[in-house]
Amino acid sequence: MQLLSRGGDIIATGVNRVTDSCDPTAHAEVMAIRNACQSLGTHDLTGCTLYTSCEPCPMCLGAIYWAHLDAVYYAANRVDAADVDFDDAFIYKEVPLLPEKRSLPFRHLPLTNATAPFKLWARHTDKITY
Repeated sequence: MQLLSRGGDIIATGVNRVTDSCDPTAHAEVMAIRNACQSLGTHDLTGCTLYTSCEPCPMCLGAIYWAHLDAVYYAANRVDAADVDFDDAFIYKEVPLLPEKRSLPFRHLPLTNATAPFKLWARHTDKITY
């Protein structure tokens, strides 16, 4: 179980729901972040701390940074996780590679209007940044 706290109060908890929800993104850290955001009514968890049973995987690490958490405390590390086949070392190795060098094919489609959604977003004056 993961705990998210702010100011010493538990804001939310999360448990791994990958298999029972058929959702590969439903790691306990992500569930705690989702629950905290719902509880607080915001996407920004500045001021919150995550306490987790294991060092977060790369996906959860990304979610933690997007949520703007202040700190993460974990018990087991990624080596401990690998010892029981929760090994995400290959993902850590893939992330810094150029897309065309990754083991999963990534193909850039350089469309002429590919940046149109970003340009439209940039023009909005009432946007909520994250």
